[in-house]
Amino acid sequence: MFRVNANKKLLDVWLLVDCVRCGATAKIAVHERVPVRSVDRLRGFEENDPQLVERVLLDPSVARRNRFTLDWDGAWYLDTPEVPPLDADWPVRVDVAFEAPVPLRPDRLIGQGLGLSRRAVERRVKCEVALTRKTSRTFAFTLLPLPA
Repeated sequence: MFRVNANKKLLDVWLLVDCVRCGATAKIAVHERVPVRSVDRLRGFEENDPQLVERVLLDPSVARRNRFTLDWDGAWYLDTPEVPPLDADWPVRVDVAFEAPVPLRPDRLIGQGLGLSRRAVERRVKCEVALTRKTSRTFAFTLLPLPA
């Protein structure tokens, strides 16, 4: 829930959040002592727009300034079809789409989803994004057959 406080022509905007782990309420500073005219989406703050809450919580500069991190453990899974049979057409192209912007490493996602080791992912996967860098954007990869 957002809280907006006006002090003459300056605004403070905070986001009040509950910690899932400990149940404590925290106040995250979104804007501090900024001129009213420099705050865009003021109506969104006043109406507690859920998309604006998501945008603020996922903003790395807000997290850094307020010294918090989001815990993404258990927040994702890879919905995979059956592994293609050995006589299937290889290579297999796989598209990955995110329902929520959960930042994760593609090599971990692919390895856990397909039951492959990290080394097997390095050998068998060709990807358009860096496998060892976190991403939350849609990407595709190509799964190569087992070496003969």
